[in-house]
Amino acid sequence: MSEIGKQHVQDGTSRSAAASASRTDRRSFLKTSLAAMAAGAGLPGIAPFAAAGETTGGGPAKHTLIVLNPGHFHAGLTLRDRHPRLNDDVFVYAEDGPDVENFLRMVGSFNSRDRDPTRWKLHVYRGADHLSRLREERRGDVVIISGKNDSKMGSIHRLHAEGFHVLGDKPWLIGAGGLALLRAVTSGRPLAMDIMTERHQIATQVQKALIDRADVFGEFRLSGEPAIEFRSIHHLYKIVNQRPLVRPHWFFDTAVQGEGMMDVTTHLVDLAQWFAADGHRFDYETDVELLHARQWPTEVPLEIFSRITGLDAFPPAIRDEVKGDTLHYLCNAAFSCRLRGVPVQIESLWNLQIPEGGGDTHFAAVRGTRATLIVDQGPDTRYRTRLSVYPSAFSTRVTESTLSRAIRDLQPQFPGLGYRRDGEAFRMEIPDMLRTGHEAHFAAVLDTFIGYIDSGRWPANLGPDLVTKYTLLANARELSLRI
Repeated sequence: MSEIGKQHVQDGTSRSAAASASRTDRRSFLKTSLAAMAAGAGLPGIAPFAAAGETTGGGPAKHTLIVLNPGHFHAGLTLRDRHPRLNDDVFVYAEDGPDVENFLRMVGSFNSRDRDPTRWKLHVYRGADHLSRLREERRGDVVIISGKNDSKMGSIHRLHAEGFHVLGDKPWLIGAGGLALLRAVTSGRPLAMDIMTERHQIATQVQKALIDRADVFGEFRLSGEPAIEFRSIHHLYKIVNQRPLVRPHWFFDTAVQGEGMMDVTTHLVDLAQWFAADGHRFDYETDVELLHARQWPTEVPLEIFSRITGLDAFPPAIRDEVKGDTLHYLCNAAFSCRLRGVPVQIESLWNLQIPEGGGDTHFAAVRGTRATLIVDQGPDTRYRTRLSVYPSAFSTRVTESTLSRAIRDLQPQFPGLGYRRDGEAFRMEIPDMLRTGHEAHFAAVLDTFIGYIDSGRWPANLGPDLVTKYTLLANARELSLRI
């Protein structure tokens, strides 16, 4: 049994007396172990654990995190930074195996880093009954779910019904079958929210702020090129937290992970909704018109598959998609639609591996009657996001004086924001102090989530927009399979 950072690990799959004891005995075992930890037995420096709802030192109650079966590295990234409203104790319930071990290694690296180390104390239960144990023991009030997508919606529904706040990584479902559960989860309290990191990208935030200014952007252009256009390229083999990312083999099983239409496209639909929002919640039946959808595979040679997963052969579950020594992984997707009449085009692609010195790429064009606002990230920008403002060809196009006034108005929100002329374009100059990497955005989402819980208030459109988003994706997937 490994110990990473400061952990207490209970192995539900071992042949120990604790694993074979009755449910009552197991509960007593965990309570006794936690009491010993509070006294510092064998683990110096561990403070007493404050259960959910308790206070420490007379202050307000902190929240306690539970992590359910962390099969995706996004679960670890939510713990990249400490949070003043969270206890350092985190309870993990998972299947035994490499997925949870990878999670523990990542969190351990956050605890042991030289700069701003975290102090998470992980209490890990391993066993096939991990979900039932979580529900029975209720060691926290906030659950993070980031793992297998085929069972995710069912777990979210069950935990939400039992009073847990749930922060779930995308996608929550991989087809239309889970939509009824999704509607139930979003119809009332407690809070359930998906992890949408792209709204925390600084160039995208400035882009949204300029869209909301009629003097800069005007209105969405409803003819010609799509008013909202996204193109995103990710890579199956990549570096995360300064290490090569190891993906679980089920990531390549579309019956578990889902197809391309339900993956990165979730983020892009979320951004499209955010950009097109007019203060009212979205409703699929009245606000969305799906026009076209398609999916196609990326060919993954066994050598690359082995490098990503650590396996030397394709597992039986995906062999139907293997031709020769190459897996045909259905992970690319594209579709077009109208959101409240605004034309939208989305394309998400997966390449095999990041080229040397390269990274993921992103293109987001929003076309208005006064200006087109483009965020791009790729070789031309040295893989840093860049926001450019292109005045339109119409007589109502944005002027430099108007843009300058807008930037002055945005200083409280984006201090140091500026621009420079580059031919016909205005390049937004975003100070480095405002820039954060993609990995930091997961902790930012968690911070937003905790803020909503503590205030007892969250956006009225959060639930309806989430339902609309997944309904659109599920219907786009169905349409792509018919074409």
